[in-house]
Amino acid sequence: MSNVTVSVRFRPFNSREKREGSDSVCFQIMDEESFLFKDEKEEEHAFSFDRVFYQRSTQADVYNFMAKPIVKDAVNGINGTIITYGQTGAGKTYSMEGPSILGCDEQQKGILPRVFEGLFESIKCVDGVAKYTVKLSMVEIYMEKIRDLFDTSNDYVQVKEIKGQGIFLLGTTEICIINPEEALSYLSEGIANRAVGETQMNMASSRSHCIFVISIQETDQRVRGKLILVDLAGNEKVEKTGAEGRVLEEAKNINKSLSALGNVIKALTSDKTNHVPFRDSKLTRILQDSLGGNSRTALLCCCSPSFLNASESLSTLRFGARTKQVRISPRFNCNEDKVKVKQEILKYETNCHSSSELSNIILHKLKENLNVEVVNTLKELFTMGGIIFDPPEQFEDLALAADEAINQTLLSLHQTVEVLSKAVEQLTMENIALKSKVYTTTYLKANAIGSSNLHCSDSNMERGNKFSVSILRIGGLVSNGIYIWRMVVWKLIALWRRCIAPTRFWLLFA
Repeated sequence: MSNVTVSVRFRPFNSREKREGSDSVCFQIMDEESFLFKDEKEEEHAFSFDRVFYQRSTQADVYNFMAKPIVKDAVNGINGTIITYGQTGAGKTYSMEGPSILGCDEQQKGILPRVFEGLFESIKCVDGVAKYTVKLSMVEIYMEKIRDLFDTSNDYVQVKEIKGQGIFLLGTTEICIINPEEALSYLSEGIANRAVGETQMNMASSRSHCIFVISIQETDQRVRGKLILVDLAGNEKVEKTGAEGRVLEEAKNINKSLSALGNVIKALTSDKTNHVPFRDSKLTRILQDSLGGNSRTALLCCCSPSFLNASESLSTLRFGARTKQVRISPRFNCNEDKVKVKQEILKYETNCHSSSELSNIILHKLKENLNVEVVNTLKELFTMGGIIFDPPEQFEDLALAADEAINQTLLSLHQTVEVLSKAVEQLTMENIALKSKVYTTTYLKANAIGSSNLHCSDSNMERGNKFSVSILRIGGLVSNGIYIWRMVVWKLIALWRRCIAPTRFWLLFA
């Protein structure tokens, strides 16, 4: 096991800090790994990290120390994660992307474009004739919803877990990448769809957590690796950012998810806690493998050098110091067993002269792991269908396809329920307005005509009440419709579980 690699980066002073006359740094350099930090009360705090990047550090320095080793390991089948953390305006997005994902010079390139360059260089340097497939997906967590940045209409991405493979995002658009230039082009399109807003601390403040997922897989599926790059939204103090309205609601969700991340780190580093609350937020659920599972993880804490932001910088540094204590256990992702099974079946296919022989071999292999009744049932199915199936076909592909179908169905039903809910709400408001109008009309007529015509007014009121009752009945019917749709959703889920459960024996070949 090893610890999470934690580095700190102090950006140069920005125009706002210079304008307000805060040009003295809040830290004292000791060496490349440690420094003394002074808070707002002039109290000193000593910090030590794997590496400290001061104001004159370059983008290449950050990449070479933090990301380059992780990229090389990913090609060799070890998962990796790189996270940027810090207050809003601290330089997280600049460190991750650079001033822009396209068109910036070599010196200002961020971690993300350098990762793709290093990735394809490492693939070219791999010995042998192995071929790799590189896929890219990109999502953001906005207001606690996961949205596909390559397909903005898809804001119902789900977080799933497969035993042996870990956490993955179901329903995202995956794009095959053949070179770094193509990757940057797609990244530019995705980043343009990200939610940003203006605050008093940042003209283009990220209003969501952005997650880049890069999967690397050898053609014969022997080795697979995954890279996750996370550009977190900055934690904010409302009195400094001046957030209000929707921007304020975004800030609340950002701070809530970052608080959940802090609780996860606290639980992972505590000897007394048995439960780690990964499911408290979408962010921590996605980072479950990165922080407590199969991944080599690096965290970059971005800080301001100014005393104006000393309290926020101190909070960031304390978070980094605690994260440095997290123990991780990255593993080599290799499907040697699956490859051996495929080779064995291929050998049998070559040596066998008839399909019946191959069928008997398959049944013999199944008997080693399944009871006799199940094997006999399979034998009957082979005979009836006149087919020979290929056991090494990946069960994961079947499960993913089924999950994708269920996900699309649930999405459609979810949208239908939302439409019906809005209809109920609208009908309810119209009912209230009509009742108010009927009562007002009745009251005015009663005063204008006099008591002799009061009976007529009562009749109008009665008709108005009957109309209101009709509207309420319509609302009741719509509510019943919503209930029925919900029951359909649960029935579909139950049906899916019953249909998929009998096919779980494929996992024997996984």
